[in-house]
Amino acid sequence: MEEIQVPPYFICPISLEMMKDPVTISTGITYDRENIEKWIFSNKNNTCPATKQSLTGIEMTPNVTLRRLIQSWCTLNARFPTPRPPVSKLQIIKLLKEAKSSKMQMKSLNTLKSIASENDANKRCMESAGAAEFLASIINNTNEVSDEEGLSSTQDEALSILYQLKLSEHGLRSLITSGSSEFIASLTRAMQRGSYESRAYAVMLMKDMFEASTPTLIFSLKQEFFIQVVQVLRDEISQKATKASLQVLVHTCPFGRNKVKAAEAGAVRVLVDLLLDSSEKRACELMLILLDQICQSAEGRAELLKHAGGLAIVSKKILRVSKVGSERAIKILHSISKFSATPSVVQEMLSLGVVAKLCLVLQVDCGSKAKDRAREILKFHAKAWRSSPCIPMNLLSSYPF
Repeated sequence: MEEIQVPPYFICPISLEMMKDPVTISTGITYDRENIEKWIFSNKNNTCPATKQSLTGIEMTPNVTLRRLIQSWCTLNARFPTPRPPVSKLQIIKLLKEAKSSKMQMKSLNTLKSIASENDANKRCMESAGAAEFLASIINNTNEVSDEEGLSSTQDEALSILYQLKLSEHGLRSLITSGSSEFIASLTRAMQRGSYESRAYAVMLMKDMFEASTPTLIFSLKQEFFIQVVQVLRDEISQKATKASLQVLVHTCPFGRNKVKAAEAGAVRVLVDLLLDSSEKRACELMLILLDQICQSAEGRAELLKHAGGLAIVSKKILRVSKVGSERAIKILHSISKFSATPSVVQEMLSLGVVAKLCLVLQVDCGSKAKDRAREILKFHAKAWRSSPCIPMNLLSSYPF
């Protein structure tokens, strides 16, 4: 069979594959849109791959002439699928207008979902046309369902599309600016009453929003918000949802009374239970970071001490997760020792092997801050622990009397 040669100007300079959607960047070089977007946005480059010149902007101009040549060549040779032109902003605006009609809404949402799933260029086009704000307005519509029901099918679909858009930082900030408290309340309702899928989308979208938000939004979070995020964490809907829930709480707990609200929502008990079964490094680090934040409050420390496995699992994770994990675990024990160390707590730490673990920390390479905190803990309770048989003989020389 005779091999069909592809003209060289149809080839993307980055991937050496045939172009599907040719666009020209500021240096005048034409690339396939998907490949150049990956180069700029995913790989975080700000230069032209061919000329190595710095880009003066990220605008991409469709190369209509080249696209028509590619379409003609594909049709004549029947070798490759004919490239589809990217969706236009006017098309999206028309769909959004149609979606305002209750009769057309679900059909329009399905079309938008299909368009968003095709490529990143369509997602950016939808974002610039105002799709995010429109989808948020559907999710905010409390008239669609009663308090006893879950989300409506259109709300479920709108939430799915909004998460799928993977909004830029600018898009997330715009979403936050326009009625942030109302939208957070809507996402909280979605976590409370939505399907497992919608609950996961809601918490993952919140994670993206808080990464782009200012402390002002985080200061105003209500108790119900923490209750529902902790519930998603407790239900272990998926690994992504669990990690997103942890990241949401890590973003929010350092501010104001949020650490107290998280403790009152039952976060400490859930985190200890998850730590007992978890071995995945990043998840354990996030749990220990969050426990450290919450234990900076009296309510958080009380919840940790109330759990039968609280002190034991925190101590167990020292030297078993990572340097970050060890530092946070020791910091938690330091907070307990400094502010909540009743005689019974001191004895419990002894019986659980916490003292022996702290002595071991002094002998290994785990960071100067961790060693300093371990040494301080041992000094706090030296009189109660100095004669304990749990301290190995070979470590007594390092015991800081």
